[in-house]
Amino acid sequence: MELTAAHWMYFIGTCIIILTMLLRQNVVVPSIIVTFLVGWIFTGSFTVGLQTIFNASLIAAGELFNIFLIITIMTALLHSLKLLGTDKQMITPFQKVMKNGHISFWTLILVTYAISLFFWPTPAVPLVGALLIPVAIRAGLPPIGAAIAISLAGQGMALSSDYVIQIAPTLTATAAGVDVGIVADRAFVLSIVTGIAAIIIAYLTLRKGILSPSDNHLSAWEKQDLSNEEMKEAAEINEPAKSKYSFLFAILVPLTFLIIIVYMFLAKFSDLIPSVEGGTGAALIGGASALLLIAASMFKNPRSSLNAVSDNLVKGFLFAFKAMGPVIPIAGFFFIGSGELSGRILGTPADDAPSFLFDLVVSGQQFIPESPFIAGFGILIIGMITGLDGSGFSGLPLVGSLSGALGGSVGVDPETLSAIGQMGSIWVGGGTLIAWSSLVAVAGFAKVPVMELVRKSFFPVIIGLILSTFVGLWFF
Repeated sequence: MELTAAHWMYFIGTCIIILTMLLRQNVVVPSIIVTFLVGWIFTGSFTVGLQTIFNASLIAAGELFNIFLIITIMTALLHSLKLLGTDKQMITPFQKVMKNGHISFWTLILVTYAISLFFWPTPAVPLVGALLIPVAIRAGLPPIGAAIAISLAGQGMALSSDYVIQIAPTLTATAAGVDVGIVADRAFVLSIVTGIAAIIIAYLTLRKGILSPSDNHLSAWEKQDLSNEEMKEAAEINEPAKSKYSFLFAILVPLTFLIIIVYMFLAKFSDLIPSVEGGTGAALIGGASALLLIAASMFKNPRSSLNAVSDNLVKGFLFAFKAMGPVIPIAGFFFIGSGELSGRILGTPADDAPSFLFDLVVSGQQFIPESPFIAGFGILIIGMITGLDGSGFSGLPLVGSLSGALGGSVGVDPETLSAIGQMGSIWVGGGTLIAWSSLVAVAGFAKVPVMELVRKSFFPVIIGLILSTFVGLWFF
């Protein structure tokens, strides 16, 4: 196959984006520039190159809007629950079981994982940090132990699979051109393997530092000031107005999600319920959450409920675009490499649409060792590199595209490679090994140096990622 100048521009652009990530810089501007250059070189028209910038982001936004919508609804629901005081009500019972440091460590993991799986770690950190970390420290768990438990369970295990909201697997699978459900299932298994291995190793290294319960631990810890004023503001935001209906929704919301989980489980593993395919599960969660949002707003104040729902949805959209907006131009560039989407971006007929990434892989196939393990660990390393920007999500279109292109030539399902790359990108960049990521919020609430948290998490996370990659390549 003869590669054109546009192919080489796409290859150079991919290398530039990876290098930019290595330098810990934002990749939005490089993505826009190389998108323009690829469009200009391929069509030979400067004006079409300019249009390519817009079209690439437009197509990417259309492909990914379901992600923005589910984030919006879940964030809006969380805002309404905060106004009722339900968020605190849901985790208050766990304070009673945290009798010692060992139980506290595992309780923090359980609560953080559950909240992060349904609402993402962003609200989980201030909620758990403000309410459960002080209890855990009084019970004898060192502050660094509390921080590790929260980061590994939330930013690591829950976010890397993103099994309920399915934003991460949707990004990865869309770029790879494979089924979202399969990627989500495999990423869920790999996240559990990585998480269990990392958490057990971390616990074994921490257990000698766990002390007997004492109020002195809490007094000493409380004398430390939070190093980040934003952490104080976040804690204040989580102070809800009291409502007599907070207990009702503290039962109703988890029960609703539990019913949906059981429904999805039966749909997947039995013939009692029709199979749930693709993003149907996320749509089910989103629809139920929208009804809960309306109900919570009405119980808070029936007269202002219509405006309250609207205001919370606006807050949800603002958060969604703030969190995921930068991904759009990045995904737009990598979508040009897909034969299924490049025609719509470049304005060419479907039969003439280029597949830049696939063509590059085919042309270089003789230089690629046909080894599943080399391919698997190669994608893992690339995913970890893309996570260096501190996001964890911006690199998913890249690992997805590479997985879709490499899968057929190395004898590994692209879904498996996609899940492995997703693990590397989010475990590193999502907030367990990068000090300039959301990990700083965890360190702030626990009042520990963020670099110490990175150092103590490094070995457990790396071992977990290596183990899960072996599991993925061996069993999938």
